[in-house]
Amino acid sequence: MNITRQLDASGVCTLTFDRAASSANVFDRATLVELDAHLAALEKEPTLTGVIIISAKPKIFIAGADLKEFVRAPDAEALGEIVDMGHRVFTRLSLLSVPSVAAIHGVCLGGGCELALACDWRVASTEKVTKIGLPETQLGIVPAWGGSVRLPVLIGLPAALGMILPGRQIVGAQARKLGLVDELAHREYLPDVARRQLARGKRPPHLRPFSGSAPFKALVASQARRNVLAKTHGHYPAPFKAIEVCAAALGRSLEDGFALEKAAFLELVETPVCRRLIGLFFLQERAKKMSVPAPAVAAPVRRVAVVGAGVMGAGIAQWVSARGLPVVLKDVAPEALARGLRMIESVYREAVKRRVFTVTEATAGLDRITPAHRDGPLTSVDLVIEAAVEKLEAKQAIFRALETRVRADTVLATNTSALSIESIAAGLAHPGRVVGIHFFNPVNRMQLVEIVRGPGTSPDALATALQFVKAMGKLPVIVKDSPGFLVNRILMPYMIEAVRLFRESGAVEAVDRVMLDFGMPMGPLRLADEVGLDVASHVARDLGQRLQHPAPPDDTLDAMIAKGWLGKKNGRGFYLHAGKSAHVRPNPDIGAAVGAVATRPLDAAKACDRLVLIMINEAARCLAEGVVESSEDVDFAMILGTGWAPFRGGPLRHADALGVPEVVRRLEALAREIAPRFEPCERLREMVCTGSTFYPPDNPVRP
Repeated sequence: MNITRQLDASGVCTLTFDRAASSANVFDRATLVELDAHLAALEKEPTLTGVIIISAKPKIFIAGADLKEFVRAPDAEALGEIVDMGHRVFTRLSLLSVPSVAAIHGVCLGGGCELALACDWRVASTEKVTKIGLPETQLGIVPAWGGSVRLPVLIGLPAALGMILPGRQIVGAQARKLGLVDELAHREYLPDVARRQLARGKRPPHLRPFSGSAPFKALVASQARRNVLAKTHGHYPAPFKAIEVCAAALGRSLEDGFALEKAAFLELVETPVCRRLIGLFFLQERAKKMSVPAPAVAAPVRRVAVVGAGVMGAGIAQWVSARGLPVVLKDVAPEALARGLRMIESVYREAVKRRVFTVTEATAGLDRITPAHRDGPLTSVDLVIEAAVEKLEAKQAIFRALETRVRADTVLATNTSALSIESIAAGLAHPGRVVGIHFFNPVNRMQLVEIVRGPGTSPDALATALQFVKAMGKLPVIVKDSPGFLVNRILMPYMIEAVRLFRESGAVEAVDRVMLDFGMPMGPLRLADEVGLDVASHVARDLGQRLQHPAPPDDTLDAMIAKGWLGKKNGRGFYLHAGKSAHVRPNPDIGAAVGAVATRPLDAAKACDRLVLIMINEAARCLAEGVVESSEDVDFAMILGTGWAPFRGGPLRHADALGVPEVVRRLEALAREIAPRFEPCERLREMVCTGSTFYPPDNPVRP
């Protein structure tokens, strides 16, 4: 049983969702059937005065539909039956003769939100675990159990599209402001507040003058399409289809709206984009459940020290403190420590503005950070994360000093982005406790963390690092200790190639536009500015010395650094960066400064091949060398770590879509026409000979 029914003496029935043997409530066919049976019984209950829907889970109301059920559906007809069932059951709830209230605490997404929308009233807890939204477009589909129909009626078409198109999840206060929620309360008071809403009776029709008029809907839809096109470059069909359905359904009958939802859903679920995005969802779920096989034991991490108060160290300390752990932030320079604390305070301040934290929560997070600039014992610390300067000798010295100041069982981690874990641990008495925990910048936004297993890293240290990263709400990928690990290893040839294209064309924006049109969230030259030109140059030089097939060096970055241009950090790089504004413009002096002369016009198609295929080639090398265990690991890390066009599924999934023989053919052509660096790697050539692919062939539904 997933739902219990309790009728009290006043005639109020409480339906409690509590999925057996699961931490989350989700909707599958069995749960819909069970809810339908409860509603059928309530229709016949003569003493019924109202219905309250709650969850027994501590952090989940209803997380949405069980995607595995959709994946297992054999054909479009079976999928259509699931959509019809959701419409039928939720409509049955809305048509009860007595009022109904959804008392929402915890995650209320997708089908859970659509269930709440079918109720007359909604109340929500004030706790930050309560998140309400319709994230279906993030999976390449549209809300199809009434969300596309009911939400615009309730809060208006512009506000509804503002939630549906980006898959936005909002807290209770935001939902109350929009009119999605009728009242807020602390969790323990939700049942009482829900009963107060029941006293209001059935919800009267919500009238919005002119909201269903054709001119109004056309105006809103037109603006929404322009905004979506600017952000997605037209690569994602679901937001456009959501605009179409929401606008067309507004002012029409429920039945007509449901038919539009169903048709749109069945059309979208067959697209490659949907399959890729649902596949990414399953990879994220896999990462959350990742573990190190027994007999490895993960030690609990209750207190952390971060060494180095620069951008990365401060970011890590802020993130850890925000998750409730006390942190010692150590830096030998008091001024660096002060800058780090100011950065942390700034992150918390912005989070308060965005309602991620309350002022009280942000203050508590800051209070959990203890600054230190003098050496002292760290025997109370379970995990140390070193985030100091990216120089091997400096890191080795830090780890030698740390080993004398921590307990014998304390795990020592480095946040290095490319240096060898084995080399960092060399000379320590207990090198097995050293592991890489590589966060990506900015720490508070990037989900991926590379956990780097050195050749001497003990299984227990690896398990502890993995458990810690998951507890911090990050998504891990385990990688082998090799030059550049995974993400930077694949990314660096791409960035160097982008610089070469700039030198050839002299066109900063044109080079970046190629990859924006491909589906990347940011062009490679803008990315170099964001990373820091000095950092990018250092990593490229280090990889060039250690890789068997390095990308040949280019002196453009060195010339820029010599002029003091470091990118966003000091306002000048490939672009000019002014203050905190997101608007940037190309650096007008860069062409003359580095000798970028347009020797040939930029061929967008060929430039795209040069940038994309060089990543595919390097990704195939990583897989062949065992840097990670599977193609899924490569694609998951590149999407989460770089934003690699999610709708394309990652570089190896994209290689399959192009066809491995076609990838090899194009690489060979580039090697002949441009340079030998494009020669396809041995793994790709072998795959052509054997007719193999990186993934099994897709069926029409399965991701």
